[in-house]
Amino acid sequence: MYLAGAWTAALMCCLAGTGGCRNRNESEPTLSPADSVRILRGVLAHRAEADSFFLHDPESPFVNDTSIRFHGIRWYPPDPGFVFHSLLTRAEPPETVTIAGTRGDLRREIRAGYFILSRGGREYRLNAYRSPQSQELELWFTDETTGNETYHVGRYLDAGPGRDDPGQMYELNFNNAYNPYCAYSSLYSCAVPRKEDHLPIRITAGELPYDRPR
Repeated sequence: MYLAGAWTAALMCCLAGTGGCRNRNESEPTLSPADSVRILRGVLAHRAEADSFFLHDPESPFVNDTSIRFHGIRWYPPDPGFVFHSLLTRAEPPETVTIAGTRGDLRREIRAGYFILSRGGREYRLNAYRSPQSQELELWFTDETTGNETYHVGRYLDAGPGRDDPGQMYELNFNNAYNPYCAYSSLYSCAVPRKEDHLPIRITAGELPYDRPR
């Protein structure tokens, strides 16, 4: 029911008129109706896949921790205005950094570079990290909703694999920003976003805190 309602509301917003959905990010072009629909369909499909993963996948924290029960993920309504496009400015050479975990552990990760997010006429820098064993880029961030409307540790966003072409544009869809596993279960230690990865704006997109049964 929620997915259908969110889809209907967002689609009506984006298709009102002939210009598509205006991206509230002023540095981004107005989205065409086709792009608006593509984004919204992708967001809704991603959320359905997340529910299926948490319910059934052997790697799910709800499968591995029998003390917790899954009863659905809460999200902000889909908003194409939180889809950004940016080049990856590479760290030359890539920098190995120490990232703290929520249980006091330390881990070594590679800062591959950073993305520039343009919003409201201003630019914000957000680092991209990967593990030494992977080329998959991850964003670990906090913003002005953290600890208030969203999970107090911060949220994550997958950016996809690093690419050899330095001119390749990445699509960063913050509607898919998600909570780390420690938001659901105390069995997990999760990377704590660094202070430099705080966005001084409200990212009212992506996952909300997990509402545990009372």
